[in-house]
Amino acid sequence: MPKLGLVSLAVAFLSRVARSPLAETELPVVGFHPYLWGDPAHHSGLPPAIHAALSGLGVTAPARPAVPPDAVPLPPVALSEQARAALATEVGAEHVDSGHDARLAHTRGWSTPDLLRLRTGDAADAPDAVVFPGSHDEVVAVLRVCAEHRIAVVPYSGGTSVVGGLAPARAGFAGVVTLDLRRLDALVEVDPVSRTAVLQAGLRGPQAERLLREQGFTLGHFPQSYEGASIGGYAAARSAGQSSAGYGRFDEMVVGLVLATPRGTVELGTAPKSAAGPDLRQLVLGSEGVLGVITSVRVRVRPVPGERVFEGWRFPSFEAGAAALRRLAQDNPLPTVLRLSDELETAVNLADPAAALGSGPGGCLAITGYEGDPAEVAARRAAATEVLLAAGGTPLGAGPGESWRAGRFRAPYLRDPILAAGGLVETLETAAFWSGLHRLRAAVTEALTTELTGRGTPPVVLCHISHVYETGASLYFTVVCAQAADPLAQWAAAKTAANLAIRSCGAAITHHHGVGTDHRAAYAEEIGPLAVEALHAVKRVLDPAGILNPGVLLPPAGG
Repeated sequence: MPKLGLVSLAVAFLSRVARSPLAETELPVVGFHPYLWGDPAHHSGLPPAIHAALSGLGVTAPARPAVPPDAVPLPPVALSEQARAALATEVGAEHVDSGHDARLAHTRGWSTPDLLRLRTGDAADAPDAVVFPGSHDEVVAVLRVCAEHRIAVVPYSGGTSVVGGLAPARAGFAGVVTLDLRRLDALVEVDPVSRTAVLQAGLRGPQAERLLREQGFTLGHFPQSYEGASIGGYAAARSAGQSSAGYGRFDEMVVGLVLATPRGTVELGTAPKSAAGPDLRQLVLGSEGVLGVITSVRVRVRPVPGERVFEGWRFPSFEAGAAALRRLAQDNPLPTVLRLSDELETAVNLADPAAALGSGPGGCLAITGYEGDPAEVAARRAAATEVLLAAGGTPLGAGPGESWRAGRFRAPYLRDPILAAGGLVETLETAAFWSGLHRLRAAVTEALTTELTGRGTPPVVLCHISHVYETGASLYFTVVCAQAADPLAQWAAAKTAANLAIRSCGAAITHHHGVGTDHRAAYAEEIGPLAVEALHAVKRVLDPAGILNPGVLLPPAGG
């Protein structure tokens, strides 16, 4: 099918994301079904128009029906009775679960390959038990038991990893347990003078935001995984939310943390800043559970904004829009939300097939959002408007901005029915300095398109900028195509090609998804062998038995 036809069908397909008026604080905290994202009430079948769009992308038949969760076979529990009894002694027998449902629900994360494996009934790397500690001290005690019995530990709070961060290496261990922190779900303290709060790691995003807002504050951290992600996951993977331009990434919000290790407790952050040696908080943030288990964080909070305004801007090209974003990032004023979609993603967001086909005004959509005191919002918005107009932007009013905001957390709900229908959809992200951003976008798009087209499944590749800095920005790609006969091999090849393109441009292998197992080799290349050796040395001190998330983030020592 000609590319323009694919574009038109992709627009029809992707622009059907359910719109929701729910504010972030109104979103539910839900227990996820093993195959389905989010609130079950928001799941429904694909309408005929989307089925037609999938057909245009080469989807000729539904995927093989998913194996029902209760029929997915699990390997026998490998834990010895002695080890299980020792764990039960520390947390209570009722908080050690080796049942089928608990083990299956904690198998891997939420990447498309994770879901594809589960749909075929492959849960070969399910944990042997799920342990639910109720305090920091219980976490330390569980880690000591696991080190004594050579049991690998997977730290788990929200479970939303999309890079293989919850799939540890089992070889050489007597078993694997998942350490689920859901019972550590308190807002421990709010310091209104310093504007900080202490949050336990098991708090999920909506729950944390509701508790803070009762005290008049907000964290301002709203990643697309918000319904399922948690405070501990935000810290362990250096999460970035939609409002990062105004509130910063999560690692920038953290001023202190508590880490549980098999050897004891590490407490970091006695003041906002210090010149007392390297900032070890930054060593722990992003460590993905391989150095220890983050049980609580002290974070910067801000007053609940009195006003929120979202609006849209059109730029004639992605290059022109990126130049405008760079001006705001480098010279201010900086909106709270600032993002730019490429031409195809713009057509999707505006639900404007004419633009996608080139017969409309076309161009690229930028979203700006402002939060804060009404007078401050008005001043910042007026100043940013001058910059955007001078950079060639055309104001589109509040409609596109509010439409994007309302549907922000509904996009992930499309993936499950797409997979069931025989389509493939996945995302990846990276970051680079401004001077290399356009080369990076072209290289990754070309790599994905060439690899998937060569496999007989030509893709639609969307791209946007969603996080900006004075020196550079992130790029986020969404890929849609038909599933091949072996979709796992299909995506693995595409992901490898994209990773090679990213590294060839000297860009970061990940901006906010983390390393996990998917990016481990590229991460090692990015930082170099001496830095990898240094990280292994830190791990040997904190985790001598190597039980914490083995195989995640770091390549094998000496490998």
